[in-house]
Amino acid sequence: MARAPRAARADYVGRFAPSPTGSLHLGSLVAAVGSFADARSRGGRWVLRMEDLDASRVIPGCAERMLRMLEAFGLTWDGAVEYQSARTHHYGEALATLEALGLTFECSCTRAERNADGGYPGTCRNGPKSRGATATRFRVDDGTVCFEDRGQGECRFELRERGDVIIRRRDGAFAYQLAVVVDDALQGVTDVVRGADLLDSTPWQIALQGALRLPTPHYLHLPLVTEPGGAKLAKARRSVALDPRASGRELHEALRLLNQDPPDTLKLESPSRVLEWACAHWELDRFHGVREVRAAAPGAD
Repeated sequence: MARAPRAARADYVGRFAPSPTGSLHLGSLVAAVGSFADARSRGGRWVLRMEDLDASRVIPGCAERMLRMLEAFGLTWDGAVEYQSARTHHYGEALATLEALGLTFECSCTRAERNADGGYPGTCRNGPKSRGATATRFRVDDGTVCFEDRGQGECRFELRERGDVIIRRRDGAFAYQLAVVVDDALQGVTDVVRGADLLDSTPWQIALQGALRLPTPHYLHLPLVTEPGGAKLAKARRSVALDPRASGRELHEALRLLNQDPPDTLKLESPSRVLEWACAHWELDRFHGVREVRAAAPGAD
C-alpha cells in the first residue's frame, strides 16, 4: 500500500553529484535512488552535477558513460548537467572573499604531519613552517555546529576538533569542501541527499556557508553501502559496475538496502515502474539512524 500523499514542496531542489573517475556501482545507485525518490516524492526538481574538479583522477569518456547509465536506469534529471571544471572562476571568487575576511592561511604541512586521527592542529596558522608549495586552509575557530539531519537525527560537531580544512590544494586545484558549497548555492540546492560517509564533512560545509553568506540546505545522509566483508564500495576498489541489463533487479536491491521493502515482483519491472513505486512508497523512517548497510554477497538473492 502506498503511503499517504506527502506535501509537495515547489522549492525543493535535490541533486546527484558523482565524480567521473570510474564506473557507477551499487553504492552510487543507492545514493542516486535515494536523492531521486526524495526529490520526486515531494514534487521537486533533481539536478545533476559532475564533480570533475580533480583532473588527475578524471577518466576520459567516463562522464558520458555515467549519463547513459543513469538514463538506462530511468534516473532522469532536470535542466542541463553542470560540470565543476567549468566553474573554477566561481571558486576563485569565493576564495578571494574568505581571504579578504582573514579566514584563510597558507599551510606547508604534509599528510604525515597531521594528527593521527586525521585532524589538523593548526600548525601553520601563524605562517608556513617550511618553504615550497602550500595549500590554503579555511580557519576554523571554536564553536559547535548543530543541525538536524533528516536521516541521522540531531548532529553536533565541535569545529575545533574538526580542524582547519583545505580549500585549495598545494597543486593549485580547488578542494572539494569549497567547491561543493559554491556548487550547491549556484544550483539552488535546498536538500542534499548523500551517503553517510560525507556526514563528517557537513560541519565544514556549514561553516563555509556561514562565512560566505550562502544558504544552508537541509541534509539527509543515507546509509553507506559496504561490501560483504565491511569495506566501502568504491570505484577505486573496482567494485562491481552497474549492469543496465539487470536494471530492475539492481534498483530493487538499492531499495532493499534503504529498507523500503520493495516487492520481489519489481525485479522484473522496467526502471520507470520501479522508480514510480519507490517515489510512491518513500519512507525515511525505515533507515533513520542507520549509518551503514552491507551489500549481499555475489550470487545471493
